[in-house]
Amino acid sequence: MPTPRPLLRLLVTGFEPFGGEVVNPSMQAVLGLAAEPPPGIVLHTGILPVSHRRAPPALRDMVARHRPDVVIATGQAGGRAEVSVERIGINVNDFAIPDNDGAQPAEVPVIAGGPAAYFSGLPVKAMAAALRQAGVPAHVSNTAGTHLCNHTLYLLCHLAATAYPGMRCGFLHMPFLPGQVVRHPGQPSMPAATLVAALRTAIRAIAGDQTVRAAAPNPP
Repeated sequence: MPTPRPLLRLLVTGFEPFGGEVVNPSMQAVLGLAAEPPPGIVLHTGILPVSHRRAPPALRDMVARHRPDVVIATGQAGGRAEVSVERIGINVNDFAIPDNDGAQPAEVPVIAGGPAAYFSGLPVKAMAAALRQAGVPAHVSNTAGTHLCNHTLYLLCHLAATAYPGMRCGFLHMPFLPGQVVRHPGQPSMPAATLVAALRTAIRAIAGDQTVRAAAPNPP
């Protein structure tokens, strides 16, 4: 009999609310995914603090504890009308608004002495195409901003490049939830159920990608 293919170990993260919001679409999507994990996946989830000081150690701890083959980090991108599959993380923190601790770093590197940028290790075009085919508006984005979402993508890629060979990681930005646009008239939004479906579709696209499968699994 053929040897069964090992299950993909997956870590999916979101962020807590910030900027005066009471919800965060990424948090709602991750909680919805965790409530009904997709089959054929060993799923771990976590919600990161919107804190320049606290988020990086929390993320490092999640990766060290779960040793995932793949990490999909997610965050809010108010004003965007589609799910953004991020292509690149850059080595700079330049916060347009303070984090939840009141910190607002400006032109500070994510990793001192690190490369200028890292590309996502996930099949970004295939993920965006799968999302659109499933009826979820999506595109490949070439900027994750300069706040904690970009920080998270860059840090994950740096960990993959330096400490966890074989780990693949990427980032999805999510539009506002409908309830949030009451405070932001005219801004686009997407229902939580659609965002959960987007995560499931992205996971299927990743699990089916041969380059990801070839790198997995990491040793426990």
